[in-house]
Amino acid sequence: FCIDKTCTVVVQVNGKVRGKFETELGTSKEELEKNALSNEGAIRNIAGKPIRKVIVIPDKLVNIVV
Repeated sequence: FCIDKTCTVVVQVNGKVRGKFETELGTSKEELEKNALSNEGAIRNIAGKPIRKVIVIPDKLVNIVV
């Protein structure tokens, strides 16, 4: 959801919502990926498993596949 110049980006692990964070509109994919990987909910669900793929849809969501 975008309000003014910020967005709420959803963090998913294997397609299940594990967290959210606020960010500026137009944030780069690399920055979104870094924020998602440091999200508390994502860290808990990755728990040392190898990350196979990270799908980033700018201003909407980041899906981490383990």
